[in-house]
Amino acid sequence: EVQLVESGGGLVQAGGSLRLSCAASGFTFEDYAIGWFRQAPGKEREGVSCISTSDGHTLYRDSVKGRFTISSDNAKNTVYLQMSVLKPEDTAVYYCNAGSSYPGRYWGQGTQVTVSS
Repeated sequence: EVQLVESGGGLVQAGGSLRLSCAASGFTFEDYAIGWFRQAPGKEREGVSCISTSDGHTLYRDSVKGRFTISSDNAKNTVYLQMSVLKPEDTAVYYCNAGSSYPGRYWGQGTQVTVSS
């Protein structure tokens, strides 16, 4: 079955960097767009970035443009989110998402990102 497994979250100081990974299995990697959502306590889940693994097209939320970069390694069935110049407002659980809709049908379990000031 389809599985999405996130890793790479942790605690970092403001201005620092983290790289999140989403390892996918159970489907043809290039058939779906894959992206990242995040959810802070008491707030709704919001889209952060997504990538088409077939042609490389990317989208970003305005608040992360210039700081975050999404990429894919199709040979490894893995999508990455490189996060730089992190801010306390980026603190959230980050979820990998895949599918042919927005949001996609499939979700990972989430990985916690905490940015201290």
